[in-house]
Amino acid sequence: MLARAERMHRQFFQLSGSPASVAWEPPADVLETERAVLVLVALPGVDLGEVKALISQGELFISGIRTYPEEIQTATIHRLELPQGRFERRIRLPPGRYDAIRRSALNGCLLVTLQKSEAAHG
Repeated sequence: MLARAERMHRQFFQLSGSPASVAWEPPADVLETERAVLVLVALPGVDLGEVKALISQGELFISGIRTYPEEIQTATIHRLELPQGRFERRIRLPPGRYDAIRRSALNGCLLVTLQKSEAAHG
């Protein structure tokens, strides 16, 4: 039953292009202020210390793994809706240069703050 549930889960959260390695793509918001770009990625239940985030060619690339808790080994499963497994997300950033990059946790989300360079805003 667990294997069937995992197959169904993978079917619904699979990304095209690399079905064997990436299971799902987290939703994200991108907000821009005068001094910063804020990227909020919904990752409930993910150890944010294990999430990789890097900027390359104008994109923020986020990746990691969401795993089931150990209790699933002996649990009776009534519903599985939260995506599990490897995730990746590429987010196109607004054009510009960034001086500082900060990561923080915010209500089950990863918040990446990209401070704009002084030259970019005067």
